Amino acid sequence: MRSALALGVAAGYAADAAFGDPRRGHPVAGFGRAATALEQRIWRDHRGTGAAFTALCVGTVALGALAAGRAVRGSGTGRVLLAGVATWTVLGGASLVREARTVGAALQAGDLAAARERLPYLCGRDPRELTEQQLARAVVESVAENTADAVVNALVWGALAGVPGLLAFRAVNTLDAMVGHRSPRWLRFGWASARLDDVAGWPGARVTALLTVAAADPARRADAWRVWRRDAGTHPSPNAGQAEAAFAGALGVRLGGTLRYADDVELGGSLGGGSLGAGGRVTGGRVEHRAVLGGEMRPVAVADIERACALSRRVGLLAVGAAVLVTGLTAAIRGRRR
Repeated sequence: MRSALALGVAAGYAADAAFGDPRRGHPVAGFGRAATALEQRIWRDHRGTGAAFTALCVGTVALGALAAGRAVRGSGTGRVLLAGVATWTVLGGASLVREARTVGAALQAGDLAAARERLPYLCGRDPRELTEQQLARAVVESVAENTADAVVNALVWGALAGVPGLLAFRAVNTLDAMVGHRSPRWLRFGWASARLDDVAGWPGARVTALLTVAAADPARRADAWRVWRRDAGTHPSPNAGQAEAAFAGALGVRLGGTLRYADDVELGGSLGGGSLGAGGRVTGGRVEHRAVLGGEMRPVAVADIERACALSRRVGLLAVGAAVLVTGLTAAIRGRRR
């Protein structure tokens, strides 16, 4: 079972790297539409209702994955295909890099309007008044955070809990992107989704930081380690600061500071409605004043977007290698015990 999982995870990662997310009919987008329909029916400004919503959505996905696993347990090929399709479904590394490079290309061409228009497909920032440097910083921060959410965390949960872990993590992360905001509508209803995402993201965020240190250029590994260990805890998120601080040191740039987020964004842009951004309409806004990560480093430049994308790719390769190794060793150990 675990050897099939290892092969499937490797195949799914390769499929994501080669093809990215399907442009239409993405299963995560379908999950998002179903969850939205349920939320509109049962919404109450109450934590208990939000917790029931979260449990129902995530539980349905996990149970469905378990049922699918039982259906193919007699077929080695079926188990590999199931793990491969599940991995391809939940990973977003190729889409992350594609969207980051799209904004980067617009900035390189001096087209701020195009860069501002595309940024909401990558993250929830309000782009309307961002300068070139602020747009570049937003992209690099999003690449760092989503390397954890869209790649490493999913692989960690796949290694720990197989296909149910892969799909349940993506469900949790998608719900957080949908309702885990500190806005009047979601403050109570979305509390359970946001807290569950914090818990689910805890191991992968730290694994991402460690892998970022390992994937950094040799001359920058000491800085990546130092900035991560010093600055990660100053971030308001218990998880996002881990990857962002490590990326800041690895790239030699300064991240964090004052940010403006949109309060109203339409879920389900080109990335399927997960953590990678919303796309579409942006209105309203809230301002956050965050601690600076890598304060002694230089400001982000447009050229750093490509460097961040390359670093994200290296981290992803290390993560899938580790996941395949863990699942393969687990299968071997279990086989010997039998």
